[in-house]
Amino acid sequence: MMAGSPSAAGGFTATAPSVRKSEEIMDLIDLFSKMQYRAKEFTPRVEAIEKRCLELFARDYKYSIIHNANGEVCGHYPQQIVFLEYECTDVERDRFESTVQISKLQDLVNRSKLARCRGRFVCPVILYNGKHICRSSTLAGWGELYGRTGYNYIFSGGTDDTWTESEEVPEDESAARNGDSQLFDKVRGHDIKLLRYLSVRYICDLMVENKKVKFGLNVTSSEKADKAQRYADFTLLSVPYPGCEFFKDYKDRDYTAEGLVFNWNQDYVDAPLTIPLCFTQNLNIDWTRYQSWDLVEQTQNYLKLLLHIINSDDESGLLVHCISGWDRTPLFVSLLRLSLWADGAVHASLEPAEILYLTIAYDWFLFGHMLPDRLSKGEEIFFFCFNFLKHIVSEKFSAVKKQRRKNSHIKDSDFTVEDLCQLKTRDRGSVTSLSSEFSLITEEAGGASSLTNDTVDLFSSQPQASWRKGPTSSPQMVVWNKQNPLEEHLSHPLNEARSSSSSSSNQSEHGVTRTGSSPLAVPGRRCPFPSERQARLEAVREVFLAAYSSTVGLKSSAPSPSGAITGLLEQFARGVGLRGTNAIV
Repeated sequence: MMAGSPSAAGGFTATAPSVRKSEEIMDLIDLFSKMQYRAKEFTPRVEAIEKRCLELFARDYKYSIIHNANGEVCGHYPQQIVFLEYECTDVERDRFESTVQISKLQDLVNRSKLARCRGRFVCPVILYNGKHICRSSTLAGWGELYGRTGYNYIFSGGTDDTWTESEEVPEDESAARNGDSQLFDKVRGHDIKLLRYLSVRYICDLMVENKKVKFGLNVTSSEKADKAQRYADFTLLSVPYPGCEFFKDYKDRDYTAEGLVFNWNQDYVDAPLTIPLCFTQNLNIDWTRYQSWDLVEQTQNYLKLLLHIINSDDESGLLVHCISGWDRTPLFVSLLRLSLWADGAVHASLEPAEILYLTIAYDWFLFGHMLPDRLSKGEEIFFFCFNFLKHIVSEKFSAVKKQRRKNSHIKDSDFTVEDLCQLKTRDRGSVTSLSSEFSLITEEAGGASSLTNDTVDLFSSQPQASWRKGPTSSPQMVVWNKQNPLEEHLSHPLNEARSSSSSSSNQSEHGVTRTGSSPLAVPGRRCPFPSERQARLEAVREVFLAAYSSTVGLKSSAPSPSGAITGLLEQFARGVGLRGTNAIV
């Protein structure tokens, strides 16, 4: 059941229960913005948040618990880590038969935690059609591995909070030979056993580097950089995505992602785009142009890729990770959870406010996202995640295409609501200002990823050969490698237009901006009857914006003369019964 009832515009009217749930989310974001979660600092408020998450998981699933008391396994994972076993019905609610040996899973977790950066082991977080979608950090390097096995796990009782960023030790490549390689074989061998136990086949690496480098030295590794090719039996996808530093540019452009393009020519960016051929052929995406995509199109296309992967194999799961696994990783985990929920494929009984609470509390807060630090630096990746929902309302992002969803009133399963609406020829909605009525009409989302002859090329001034296909060890893989920097500079007319930020790893291009974009604009509708997916995602976004404006607020780099952003946020707040007290600073 939904919170409230659909309005004429496809939203949800506020009811007393929905207002209470919205206030619950406001309290959660307020706490989240002031503290980073640590498992060993378990306060009554944090305990209540974790308990609430367990209640929400139990609505639709039977689950077991991976114990992490006081952060003994990982200092920034929940104390009670949920292992979803199967979906349950009301009839099955009182009985439970585990599908795994939970003691074996706990043992695999304890053994494999050393393999990954900061002990953030491979953790299943979403169950979709019997397959696990997992998250983790990247592989630990030599220095971190030896540091943990030496000091932390002998003198600190097994916790890893003493392993801070300042204590990272460079990876010495020469040490990974002979006797030392046996340690890597053992530790990464346990990691591989855990992956296989969870039936994970696909590993999606979001790092823009092959190895994380600090002060000219390697401090972490990755599956794609493992010289012994221990992960050769898995399907590795290198899909480089900008780190949290890049989202300062997003904030500095008044939270506008359209036209914001990452600078792929920075020296530290050395990870090529590597995707199995079968996925490049089936998505109708021109991957050769990915360095010209803005933040919207890049995120849309990567999400489409992840959804395609989990739908292409009936038995195998997916692992998504970046470096530490607490910025880019929760971004895509959260988008996956919300997108699948909007299709009725996961968490089917949860209302918009409830799924929002679950993904903020579990995917972001309890897995250690450092929101206070990110806010202090203006790195608004957390806000971007939920504001981005307006760009994935289209049926093009649906995991259940051309199937009748739960609660759907469409009898003909061959057509979606969006398909039927597009049968009528309608002019595109005009763009309205931020200070206009709540039901804004702006550019249609979701259509930018399909590059056809009729598509407007926003980057026609850029050469298509900026990245070239390179040879791979497998004929079934396609790799795009970066050109020589000098050659790229000579052929790239927009190089001189690139921005430079205060962060050395945070550069972007502002030369192109999509017409009619605004930071809080709602995607336009060609049809007066939005799909259930669109109504669900818009309801989640509305509740988030209201709660966020009432707690954190948006920090505008240049005050708007019309107060447009403030006015719109207050409309969101009023829509769910809240009053924005901190909308914009």
